[in-house]
Parts: sequence; structure tokens; C-alpha cells
Amino acid sequence: MSQAIRQRRSQPSDPPAPSSSYSKLDKAAKSDGKDEGLKWALPFVALGLLRYMSATSNIIHDCDEVFNYWEPLHYLLYKTGFQTWEYSSQFALRSYLYLLFHEVVARPALWLFGDEKVRVFYAVRFFLGFLSVATETVFVVALSRKYGKRLASYTLAMLCLTSGCFFASTSFLPSSFSMYAISLASGLFLLDMHAAAVAVSAIGVILGWPFSILAFLPVTLYSLYIKFKRAFIAGAVTSVILLALSAVTDYNYYGKWTSSVLNLLIYNVAGGGESHLYGTEGPLFYLKNGFNNFNFCFVLAMLFLGFWPIVKKKYGRDLLIVISPLYIWLAFMSLQPHKEERFLYPIYPLICVAASAVIESFPDLFRDKYDSFDTSIIVKALYFVLEVNGIATHHHF
Repeated sequence: MSQAIRQRRSQPSDPPAPSSSYSKLDKAAKSDGKDEGLKWALPFVALGLLRYMSATSNIIHDCDEVFNYWEPLHYLLYKTGFQTWEYSSQFALRSYLYLLFHEVVARPALWLFGDEKVRVFYAVRFFLGFLSVATETVFVVALSRKYGKRLASYTLAMLCLTSGCFFASTSFLPSSFSMYAISLASGLFLLDMHAAAVAVSAIGVILGWPFSILAFLPVTLYSLYIKFKRAFIAGAVTSVILLALSAVTDYNYYGKWTSSVLNLLIYNVAGGGESHLYGTEGPLFYLKNGFNNFNFCFVLAMLFLGFWPIVKKKYGRDLLIVISPLYIWLAFMSLQPHKEERFLYPIYPLICVAASAVIESFPDLFRDKYDSFDTSIIVKALYFVLEVNGIATHHHF
């Protein structure tokens, strides 16, 4: 015999019954409290572990890293080393200022370890890894504060797990240094520190790789548009100081007043540098290379512009400004006959952000805006499968 259950009649003083549906209004009400995003410790520790692995196990992928940077640094430390033609006083295409920046770590390591050159090598490697960790941590935290923890978490996962970032993070190359600067400048831009973003952009171009100026243009120009006076002063002062230091340093080593930054630009642009002598590739080289280093994450990054109508509503214009160098740089470098994997290093963090934005926007194509079912678990599962596939693919190659 079924027993009837009597319910108490609701009273006026009773709290309202919870709604069975979950709307964006409910989400807004729950998010009234201040959300500071991810804490600094999580991305710093996660990236630190992966960059430590890179510093200790990453091979040297490019001959230029050996002969244009490790050899000259070895000469500064031990007074012996091979010299490439770029370092001859006739051409003076490489600035010793970039080498001296790394000697700040290598010299104390030499004093500490003496003739144990392997330890000095790893000291520099750990320094490169630390620069990567510090700049990418700022970038991830800035993303979380401006756009939420989910986008930042996806980006952090890709920065940690993609083989491209693993290789580039501890490479002793100006393109890797420009990658650090791109991460830091983008993070400062998202934190509304526009003057600092322009200053860091100047450092990335002058101290790092002069050709990477194209990758810094969107953030720099928009920062000047927002806060012209402060951003212009910060960029101008930083540029003048670095150019002066570079000229004095080069005078000391080349024995004449010259600007290696200007020499490099003149030789490759106005002087008709013969870079094609070192090999040429077709226009699809970087697309294949990007897929090899990022697997389907690279494909997702290429879909970002197609998702722009959705992404614009979720993130606004600032994210497009941050990610746009990915497409500018990829298009420009694909038009050059001579291509190398390291030329794409500056935009590697942007590939991670673009792919993450597409992943987070992907459920919006399939669910109603008031649907209570959160498909983020499906997206996370899809991302995990893609990452495992990417690592397996690179290991196969």
C-alpha cells in the first residue's frame, strides 16, 4: 500500500526554491565576487618542471645556435672559439650585446665550476629556461585575469605539452629571446601596462631579433593608440639606451663604430642577402612544420579567424590584437624563399593562445546559450586525445 507524502505549505518567509535551469544571469550573479584568475604559483611550477626537462634533455637543433652563439660565448669565457663570417669586422652582423647578456650568467658559472664546461653550459640552459618560465607565467596569469581561468589553463597546458615550445624554450637563439619578449609584452598588454609592453617589444627587437619587429607591431601600435605619450617615451628611451649600448659594445669587439642591428637589416633587405644559398622551401613548409610541432593544436590555431564572430563576443578586440602577429608573421615568413624552423619561434606562444580560444569557443557551436549541460569535459577530453596524438606523432618523426 503506497503511503501518501504530505508536503508543508510554503510560507512567505521561506527562501525561493532553486531554479532547475541555469542561465547566464545566474552565472553573472555567481561571478559578482572579484576573480583574480590563476595564482602565480601554478603556471610557474608547471612551466618550471617542463622547462627544467627541456634544459636538461633538449638537443641543439640548429647549427646557427652552435656557431653563432655558443662558440662566440665560449670565446668570451675561454678566449678560444670558432668565428663565423657574421662576426667578422667586415660584416659585423651580430651584436655582442646579446652574448654579454648571457655572459652575466655564464661568467659566474665559470668562476664557480672552473674548467667544467658542461656545468657552465647547463647554467646558461637553466637561465634560458627561467626566462621562458617567467615570461610565460606573466602571459598565462594575464590571460586568466582578463578572460578567465579556462582559457588560461588550456594555454598553460599547450605551453607545457607541445613539442615546439619544449624545443624553443631553451634554445640559445635570438628568435627564442624574441619569443620570451612576445610572451611578456602580450601579458603586459592584457594587464593594461601599455608603456611596459612597448618597452619590452623594443628589447625583443633590438637585443633579440630585429626582424621580429613585425610580430611586435600590433601590440605596439595599439598601445601607442591607447596611451601615446607614456608608451612612446618608454619605447623611445628603451630603444635609444639599447642602441647606444649595442654600438659601444660592438666598437669594443669590432674595433670600429658600427651598428650590428642596422648592418643586419641593410644586408638582408637593402643589400640583397644571399640567404637562398642555404636552401629554399615551398610556401607550405611552415604549415607542415607547425603541424609537426603542435599537431592538431596548430590546425585549431589556424581556425581562429573563422571563429572570430564567436571569439569576438567572448573576448573582445584585445585578444585579436595579441594573436594577430601569428598570421602576420606566418604569411611574411612563408613568402621568403629561405625557411628554417627557428624562424617561427617568436609566435609559438600565440599558437597556443589561438588554439585555446578555439577550443573554449567550440561548444558554443553546439549548445543553446541557456543549456545547463556544460560540455567543457568533452572539450578537455578532446584536447587530451589531441595532445597525446601530437606527442606520439613527433616521437614517430
